[in-house]
Formats: sequence, C-alpha cells, structure tokens
Amino acid sequence: MSYGGYLDLPTLLSAQRPISRPEHHDELLFIIQHQTTELWLKLVLHELETARDLLRADQLAPALKCIARVKHIQRTLTEQWSVLATLTPTEYGQFRGVLGNASGFQSYQYRAVEFVLGNKNERMLQVFEADPMASAMLEAALKTPSLYDEFLRLLARAGYAVPDEVLERDVTTAWTFVPELVPMFGQIYANPEEHWAAYETCEELVDLEDNFQLWRFRHLKTVERIIGSKTGTGGSSGATFLKRALELTFFPELYAVRTEIPG
Repeated sequence: MSYGGYLDLPTLLSAQRPISRPEHHDELLFIIQHQTTELWLKLVLHELETARDLLRADQLAPALKCIARVKHIQRTLTEQWSVLATLTPTEYGQFRGVLGNASGFQSYQYRAVEFVLGNKNERMLQVFEADPMASAMLEAALKTPSLYDEFLRLLARAGYAVPDEVLERDVTTAWTFVPELVPMFGQIYANPEEHWAAYETCEELVDLEDNFQLWRFRHLKTVERIIGSKTGTGGSSGATFLKRALELTFFPELYAVRTEIPG
C-alpha cells in the first residue's frame, strides 16, 4: 500500500477539470475551493450523524467529541473563504459564463447538514429530483430526528421537563421556537454545577450555531466582494439570498434563555 494508492490520488487529482477555453488560470482555484468544501461537508455530516445517534443511545461524552470535531472543521471552512476572496470580479467574470446553471445552492450535502441540524424543508427535495443518491440522502435526513431533537429526548429521559408535544412532534418539519423550553434551559443555566452535562451540551450547540453563522456571513461577504449584488449562478438571488439565511437559527431557545438569566 502506497500513500497515493491509499488516498486514490490519481482519481482525486484528476477530478479538477476546468472547462473554460482557453483555460482560465483562476478556474482551478474555483473548482478546488468548492471540491474541498464538499469533502469537509462529507466529514461534517459523518460527525453530526454519529453525534445524533450517540445522543439517542444516551452516550453524551462521545457525542460531544464529534461535535467538537465539527467545530474545528467549521473554522477551517470559514477561513477557506479567504482563498476564494483573492478572486477579483474581473477574473471571475472571465470564466463565470461557463458555469451555466451550476450553483452552490445545489449542494445536497450542505442541505443535508441543515436538515440534520433541524432546518428542514421538504420542498428542497424537488431541487434534487434528478439525482437519486442526493434525493435518498435528503429524504432520510428529512425523516430522521435532528441533532436537537435527540438532545431534547435525552434531556427528557434524564428527567428534565421537556413538553410531550416536543417529543412527539413531526420531525420532517423545520424546528420552530418552543417558549415552554426556555424555563427548562433557565434551570440548567441557573445552576450549571448541578446540571453540568446538559449545560456543557447547550454551550457546545451554541458554539456550533455561532460557527455556522460565521461561515454564512463570510460566504456572504465573499460573494459581495466578487459579484456584488448580481444574481447568482443557477438563478439564485445571490447576496440577497445569503442575507436572508443569516436570519435562520437552529436552536432558538438556547439564545432566548440568555435574556431570562438574571444579571
């Protein structure tokens, strides 16, 4: 077994195929940026799905280890935008036309990550109807409880006052704010020493969301830097769409409880 053979480098390094003619120098950067993002998203999904399954099995400590790894990946993904930001509007404009309808909006792995974190939208499956593998992945993620669902179920099994309607909710729908959960989280935050495991997990989830928002924001600023307010490839609204995405939240009660904490 060689290094190149183990990593299948011939396949990996032949997957960058610029289509601009004559080949534009910066198209290779654009391809590698997005391919590496997809590789990291594959690992993020692997870790989040494992963390979700571990929570279901009441194995909190190894679940937190998976989440900690995701946080490091998120930092790498956020920093990676600085490489793409070296692409100037003029340079991008010289090969943008060859991308056709291809758009990051069509990343099924990104959509699966959002589903695992609770931002579910069944209509998104229509975008991937032509791709059986992507459709199957997203349908499975849609029908499976999210990471947050499993955390709340773990808390309920541990004796915390999680409302029955939360435990019995339709997991194929997007998570929406449940005000009845805020007092429960308030008790955890009021006495972290007594509720350390739950308290630590809450903060890890907040870290996860903070990092996700930083990634979204860096994505937005990179897009604005390169194409301004132009429509994105594939017909998306570009920066406008990304600004709306900043308003999305995965764990709203974990932010709401902060307003209720005395001091």
